[in-house]
Amino acid sequence: MAQENPAAQSTESERPLAPLQNERSGSRTPHLQSGTILGTVTDTSDNPVAGATVGLHGTEPGDVPMAMTNDAGVFEIHDVEPGVHFQVTISVTGFANWKSPVFVLEPGQRKVLDVNKLRIEEVHTTLTVTPESSDELAVQQVKIEEKQRGFGIIPNFFEVYDPNPAPLNAKLKLDLAFRAISDPFTAVGVAVLAGAGQAARHPAYVQGAKGYGERFGAIYANQFTTIMIGGALLPSLLHQDPRYFYQGSGTKKSRALHALSSLLIAKGDNGRAEPNFSSLGGDLASAAISNLYYPKPNQDARAVLENFAINTAVHAGVRILQEFVFRPTKGTVVSQEGMQIK
Repeated sequence: MAQENPAAQSTESERPLAPLQNERSGSRTPHLQSGTILGTVTDTSDNPVAGATVGLHGTEPGDVPMAMTNDAGVFEIHDVEPGVHFQVTISVTGFANWKSPVFVLEPGQRKVLDVNKLRIEEVHTTLTVTPESSDELAVQQVKIEEKQRGFGIIPNFFEVYDPNPAPLNAKLKLDLAFRAISDPFTAVGVAVLAGAGQAARHPAYVQGAKGYGERFGAIYANQFTTIMIGGALLPSLLHQDPRYFYQGSGTKKSRALHALSSLLIAKGDNGRAEPNFSSLGGDLASAAISNLYYPKPNQDARAVLENFAINTAVHAGVRILQEFVFRPTKGTVVSQEGMQIK
């Protein structure tokens, strides 16, 4: 009888993943059919999250299979070994990391993961502030808020993502309002509105360059009085915070109600809810002042009420955008809790 090669035996024993031998027939059992893991990643507004990194972690250390979500937020990981404990992780800039429960695939199984309501990330950096220097903390908050832009271009300086920010003093309220009214995009928006008014022939300015210039000046004056009175003057006199406080969680209905109710309810500098006399008063004052420079056919009580309704409707639309569309980025929030910058 021929002697077996010991080296060959040793090599075979060191292959833990080799197919098992059937002791009776000597035949090999077939490999178990691999599975697939797939899913869709969405944020708190049910919008797809593209470009997220999806990792598949097993019980043994080693290479981690990776996938990326497409524009629809969809990902797929193929050829997943059945019978092994796995956990899926998801990471993407601007959102908190997500982990699935540990699971095991059956042979040939297609497992669908529901990764919805991906939360906004909180990034912490320590900022040493004494209890007496809340103004210093507020200054840091305003500096960050003045960099916020919806879609990367629209000024979003009056939105705050910390539910309990440091109160603004009168100077900071004025600075924030002036920063908004002097932003170049504000002038661009006014130019667009003036063009729309020119096409609709309302208010009754003459046509041509002269009429367009008058419209532009009137609309810019409306913006100036609305922001400066409703965002700085009245909030300083009434000790109210002119900013919008992002909710970001809960049902769409509760978030929409939160956004719209902010037109009627403001947060006082003392942290308490109060009637929003600042915003409503600013809209009404701006509408009344517009009678000074609108054409005579538009200088009456009806025009004042109409402009007041338009101002308030615009603010309602902005609140909806701030709650559902505009997104904070890393370093957006300065928190008073624990004296930290998030």
